[in-house]
Amino acid sequence: METGGRYTLDPRRKHFPTLLHDEAEARVDFLRRAMRVAADLGAPVVHLWSGIRPPGVSEDQAWDRLVRHCERLLSEADEVGVTLGFEPEPGMLVADLAGYERLRDLLGGHPRFGLTLDIGHCRCLEPYDVPECVERALPHLVHVQIEDMRRGVHEHLEFGEGEIDFPPVLAALDGFGGLVAVELARHSHAAPEVARRSIEFLRRAHDLAGAGRSRR
Repeated sequence: METGGRYTLDPRRKHFPTLLHDEAEARVDFLRRAMRVAADLGAPVVHLWSGIRPPGVSEDQAWDRLVRHCERLLSEADEVGVTLGFEPEPGMLVADLAGYERLRDLLGGHPRFGLTLDIGHCRCLEPYDVPECVERALPHLVHVQIEDMRRGVHEHLEFGEGEIDFPPVLAALDGFGGLVAVELARHSHAAPEVARRSIEFLRRAHDLAGAGRSRR
């Protein structure tokens, strides 16, 4: 279940409030409700992210707030039987895999604190090749978002418009049993055609990934 709508909680302020704001209780309540709905629907994973550190909130304060609220959310996750899929997001407090790993450690390695990995983000800002990012993420991976992207530019692109070589990425994902979802929110006006092009591209990349494995 996706919970990252831009104006879901405030019609004028994007993503407000996050788990880092003074008003974070509204976000906590929203995520708790999402977990209960997910449990009713049989959806195994609820997605979330940290948010951008607000002005006037120190780095230490932001991390303290995030850990405290995630602990509360994990108690709810235990109760209703769903897993949190936390996404590192460029520009947010937890921006990369290292940040996720730090947060997971601060939460005691809770078994319901999983990882949502965005493949484009790996190309955008991680210091590793994208397949290496996937391999690093696999032990905690519960959800994958996939699209093309360029180095240093956080812009979600259709496949083939960025810099990612996808057959090695899909080969690295071999064995992952969760959802791999194309994330192109700005393309919704052309959704049927974009969906068609995307699945055709991924099928070709999947076939090439399989051919590469068979040659090894």
